Amino acid sequence: MFIKFDNEFLEYSGRIDHEPDKTIFIFPCSYVKIRIYGRNITAVVDNKNNYWDNYIGVFVDGKEIKHKLSNEGGIQKIILVDDVGPKEHEVMLFKRQDSCHELGFYGFEVDDTAELLSLPPKESRKIEVYGDSVSAGEVSEAEGYEGKHDPQWHQGELSNSYYSYAWLTARKLNAQIHDVAQGGIALLDNTGWFNEPDYLGMESVYDKVRYNPAFGEHTKWDFKKYTPDVVVVAIGQNDSHPTDYMADSYSCEKANEWRDSYKAFILKLRDIYPDANIVLITTILQHNVNWDNSIHQVWQELSDPKVHHFLFKQNGVGTPGHIRKSEAEQMADELSQFINGLDIEAWR
Repeated sequence: MFIKFDNEFLEYSGRIDHEPDKTIFIFPCSYVKIRIYGRNITAVVDNKNNYWDNYIGVFVDGKEIKHKLSNEGGIQKIILVDDVGPKEHEVMLFKRQDSCHELGFYGFEVDDTAELLSLPPKESRKIEVYGDSVSAGEVSEAEGYEGKHDPQWHQGELSNSYYSYAWLTARKLNAQIHDVAQGGIALLDNTGWFNEPDYLGMESVYDKVRYNPAFGEHTKWDFKKYTPDVVVVAIGQNDSHPTDYMADSYSCEKANEWRDSYKAFILKLRDIYPDANIVLITTILQHNVNWDNSIHQVWQELSDPKVHHFLFKQNGVGTPGHIRKSEAEQMADELSQFINGLDIEAWR
């Protein structure tokens, strides 16, 4: 029996897109869930590769596995449950990585006698994160590399959004999450690392679903589909490439322009989400303190009770590499404690 992607018993989360025959997963932390009483569950997907090896994450009855996807294109069938006798199963299929690939989900194949069961209701709290590779959980599974540079041999297999500080924070807050995160992205176009050499910044991505030119024309996001209570803006670490002008001179023309653009971006989000609390951060990834000082200056200039600036205990000095699971856990503890201390009307 085929459970099509648009079946009412399926649960989705994340900023996702739809085509006539499938759902498109682009952003990390996006997922689909199914719950059945039956023997078999097989996911029917396709994969469009941009770079690295691509993997999807799966939880089957609470046990995590990952599956390497083929980069050859075409339909792929992934067996998730194959039992001798029927019993209750719950499966979550989720996007481990950013737009290094685009995942098409057609539906699930289950045994003909399987019964679809309702899933528990979603959390009512909602957060949204705008960030880079750290927010996406890139190289988070590199155990033994805490406080160190990334292992040179990784090709995508160590990236897992489930262990990003972003999703960890959401789980600690019992909140849904939309993780608008892309490795290498800066605030402004023509800076950072994403989409080299025609770099795209968050200013061109924040309002999109499909945004990577490698996969065709972009598609716009309808902000009415998801209204977060808290928005975390974690931008300002890749902005030093190709030139760290903020470190060279805090008051130079480019630094002033960046602060103006950052302020304009925050004001856009305030206009889109007038009732949300917005938390401005960077992370423990090493970067020059002038980026945090600039964010603090913008925060002071805004003088808005719903906009907050938060610094981690090891902000900007914690590691020269990406954030590992244990480091992300500590960050999530600190950030969730801060957010819990805000006066969020919807969470009272």
